[in-house]
Amino acid sequence: MIWQQSYLLFGHGLAFSFFLAALPIFIVLLMLGVLRRPAWQAGLCGLIVSLALAVFGYKMPLVTAVSSALNGAAFGLFPILWIIFWAIVLFRITVETGQFEVIKNSIGRLTPDPRLQALLIAFAFSGFLEGAAGFGTPVAIAATMLIGLGFSPFSAAALCLLANTAPVAFGSIGIPVITLAGTTGLSVTKLSAAVGALCAPITFIVPTYIILAVGGFASTDGIIVPLLLTGGVCGVVQFCVSNYLGPQLTDILAGLCTMAALVLLLRFRRARASAPVANEGKTAMLLRFARRGSDGAHDAELVIEEKTIPTYTAGEVFHAWAPYGILVAFVLLWGWPPLTHLLDKVTVVIPWPQLHNVVQKMTPIVHKPTPYGALFTFNFLSASGTSCLCATLCSVWLLRMKPAQFFSILAGVVRQLRKPTATIASVLGMAFLMNYSGATVTLGLAFAATGALFPFFSALLGWLGVFLTGSDTSANALFGNLQVVTANRLGFDPVLLAAANSAGGVMGKMISIQTIAIAAAATGLSVAEQSRLFRFTLKHSVVLAFVAGGLAILYAHVLHAY
Repeated sequence: MIWQQSYLLFGHGLAFSFFLAALPIFIVLLMLGVLRRPAWQAGLCGLIVSLALAVFGYKMPLVTAVSSALNGAAFGLFPILWIIFWAIVLFRITVETGQFEVIKNSIGRLTPDPRLQALLIAFAFSGFLEGAAGFGTPVAIAATMLIGLGFSPFSAAALCLLANTAPVAFGSIGIPVITLAGTTGLSVTKLSAAVGALCAPITFIVPTYIILAVGGFASTDGIIVPLLLTGGVCGVVQFCVSNYLGPQLTDILAGLCTMAALVLLLRFRRARASAPVANEGKTAMLLRFARRGSDGAHDAELVIEEKTIPTYTAGEVFHAWAPYGILVAFVLLWGWPPLTHLLDKVTVVIPWPQLHNVVQKMTPIVHKPTPYGALFTFNFLSASGTSCLCATLCSVWLLRMKPAQFFSILAGVVRQLRKPTATIASVLGMAFLMNYSGATVTLGLAFAATGALFPFFSALLGWLGVFLTGSDTSANALFGNLQVVTANRLGFDPVLLAAANSAGGVMGKMISIQTIAIAAAATGLSVAEQSRLFRFTLKHSVVLAFVAGGLAILYAHVLHAY
């Protein structure tokens, strides 16, 4: 049975239909932002409302509606959760074997300057972790590391939230871009390039921005070169990798290159110093905020406190970093066309039952009734998550981990991901259901009314999506197809606007309730400090979202790059 989409509800106009179509989003916003419910509960409620809207509002057959939601949930489990699971397992292996302590301390002993420590850990190393694991892991790990080096809990959380911006677009081995390609049907290669073009300029300014945000203009004294080097190297590598290698290694290579550049600079500066560094092998720092009036502004105050850091040989440091080096090698190998072609021989493409070509898209988004395909690609061997699995198994062997300890880690990660799995499955189920029912098209037709300014609002829509879901991946699934529909209607390149959704979305990461909760749990912030942290990050989140929107306008109307 063929079901044809309709985009106006109950015979009313676009404004009324827009309000109803947006109900699932309003419900998620209410649950997260007002009622403060867990993300998995908000996602399930949004899915239930979407199902009711599809069946009773859009008159979608119940079987078709349920099938579309299940299709989205399946996509959430594979390949998305498959990547997240093994990325976290790999990180847990480095922790359980003690190698992560070596990684942490090898970074911590490079410089006693807290501003450079913040660049190295909160920005560069956090960006690397975003690419390797994502899923809140960078904020939790980097904040813990900063506290271990003497930062106050609030300062550590604030710095890591501000720094964890542009890398999020390529987090978890590029899964936000992969998800965006899956939900929109656009080329993952073109999307990766466009997201990189939008994020690279922001990446360049973020290191300077975070230092200014916490310490004011005086805090940049003496570190202009490291600031420019950090932003420049990370931005250039992010742009080049996203454009020429794809999304999988963008953050990993950008983070590694930025750390390497900073390490070389710090060693060069130390070698040129006229006097030896006092207490070599030790570092001392504490970065605190002092309230300054009722406007909520803060000054950065540095207090010195000695903290001994162990010294390691080059071999020990290399051994500790080896698991992530293996990961880079496997991801590169999986992207090698001959191997990809070989692995894809066992790929199974499944026409999704009761959904594939059952739904027809209608005018005005298409010229004539067009079947809406629904193919589920089960590429177990060639999936990015499988490359991470292979790197994990090699790391288990390299680090001589006992099988019992490895299986204990697997069980722990399964427990850790129970609720996040429900969140991912429900949000993607909701996104797919909104797409196939026609709700996304209704929203797109309404947003098309903004005309020439829509590229700017594309970024803000992504920002809202990440604020709601805590995930650029989920926001891309939720709004990606909406961006494509509106772009086609207004005559913009759909790749640019879909990319703007992702690039603008990451600016909402720092104010997402999920992310703040992760930072609070890692640093032990009180409820009052969490509220203060939200107020602090909110203004910076809005500023950076407007920057992303401005870049989208620039590309669309001035540079005509897309």
